[in-house]
Amino acid sequence: MKRRETLLAAAGAFVASGLPATRAAHAQAMPSVKMMIPANPGGGWDQTGRSLAAAMQAAKVAQSVQFDNKGGAAGTIGLAQFVNASKGDPNTLMMGGMVMVGGIALNKSPVDLTMVTPIARLTTEYEVIVVPANSPHKTIGDLVKAFKAEPGKVAWGGGSAGGTDHILVGLIAKAVGADPSKINYVPFKGGGEAITSIIGGHVAAGVSGLGEFAEQIKAGRMRALAVSSPKALAGIPSLKEQGIDVELGNWRGIFAAPGITPAQRDALIAAVKAGTDSPMWKESLTKFGWDAAYLPGDEYKKYLDEDIKRIGAIIDSLGLRK
Repeated sequence: MKRRETLLAAAGAFVASGLPATRAAHAQAMPSVKMMIPANPGGGWDQTGRSLAAAMQAAKVAQSVQFDNKGGAAGTIGLAQFVNASKGDPNTLMMGGMVMVGGIALNKSPVDLTMVTPIARLTTEYEVIVVPANSPHKTIGDLVKAFKAEPGKVAWGGGSAGGTDHILVGLIAKAVGADPSKINYVPFKGGGEAITSIIGGHVAAGVSGLGEFAEQIKAGRMRALAVSSPKALAGIPSLKEQGIDVELGNWRGIFAAPGITPAQRDALIAAVKAGTDSPMWKESLTKFGWDAAYLPGDEYKKYLDEDIKRIGAIIDSLGLRK
């Protein structure tokens, strides 16, 4: 057995013995980790992946981490590369989440999340709807009124087609009596591109996780109109509080390569758990406004199977699938 596989198997044995995950992972640090982030820099997956990597290094369960950003098609371009290039490699990880579930369903992707190994769900985050600072839309009511009057003239900017952002706009349309199939939705490959377009007024409104736009809102370059949480968040009123009966949370998680052994999977779960137990990870949760939603291994796989069905049904009900 190769040395790195021996290290990982040993860490898995520590977990099986019932010792705390942090101690197990600390005892056998992983060598260089390769992390696929299937999106361009600056977005939620990029923030989450790099925050997790930093936390794992701080917890001394990863010696170094190399990143590969590969955006496009709701993460399915990066997913395909990960599946094809990483089979059996116990030192590779990939970010993913609800956006990818929706994108796979909408784009009829030939690769899907059954082809990788679920390690852990990490976070949930509510969405925020913003407009440029100089927008004539002062409230979500103003935006919805313009949208209902001429749907095609109100461009909504967000992540990949079929992802969480797109689904939220569809749910809003349905809730206010507009036709979801007439949404003018502009997908962006990464958070940086979205921010530039929203601030520049190239779209009427933007949708993303609150953490992605928090700095722009604070700096006054964007105006936040509503969040998709049950109640107000960060001083921003919720859609429900403003008469739009919509609530939606976006989860993100981490996956390993196909074809790894159970011991290698368990060692990765232990290493990720050690990272999420670290003070640095907790600081990231606070900084970006994420809620901890840790769910490991088999529990994560069960959740994923259920979410694939749930998101597919929402996309069909909104008429988004072509």
